[in-house]
Amino acid sequence: MKFDGDEIAMEVKTFTFNPFMENTYLVFDHTAEAVLIDPGCHDKREQEELTSFVEEKGLKIKLILNTHGHIDHVLGNAFAKDKFNAPLWIGDKDEETLRAVEVYASNYGFQNYQPASPDRLLTDKDVIEFGNSSFKIVFVPGHAPGHIAFYNEAENVLIGGDVLFENSIGRTDLPGGDYDTLIDSIKTKFFKLKDDMVVYPGHGGTTTIGIEKVSNPFCRIG
Repeated sequence: MKFDGDEIAMEVKTFTFNPFMENTYLVFDHTAEAVLIDPGCHDKREQEELTSFVEEKGLKIKLILNTHGHIDHVLGNAFAKDKFNAPLWIGDKDEETLRAVEVYASNYGFQNYQPASPDRLLTDKDVIEFGNSSFKIVFVPGHAPGHIAFYNEAENVLIGGDVLFENSIGRTDLPGGDYDTLIDSIKTKFFKLKDDMVVYPGHGGTTTIGIEKVSNPFCRIG
């Protein structure tokens, strides 16, 4: 997070939810407007953890965003839409990935999965605005065919989903995945961002673009 006087310009709260240990992100600023990214909460305890934080901070969730439509990142979509009365937005090339979850959710043990339809489909020309903050969108396929990420250059915040991890990358053996496409996305999109850009991945801890450029065994350069 960064500070402007005594005001927090942008703060990122991380929740780790569901058996896949997925990172759900709540991003907000001093206006108390927020966006909820990849809500993976799937049971009552996780739902209460998220809700309690929102209520304690007095936040107003303006939007629910999905980086992509895989099951671990969307388990809480329906709950969040209903609880926070907020629309759901996802990339325009990943709606099919999201809709497929209802077909296979029971195979992963999620018998009570509730689907949620997106209210808007995003392209990389759109800008996400909330409070006094904003995110630009970058299209980064490879892990999922319509994967997008959200970044703010001034705040050094990149919500990257399952593209780039600390010393690793997203898996490419799921339907619509492609290794070469993923590596190209990382090198031509993510690695064009500033070296001190903080990557908030879909799983695991944070890293930076600069660190991954030199140390990631899958995609380092030079």
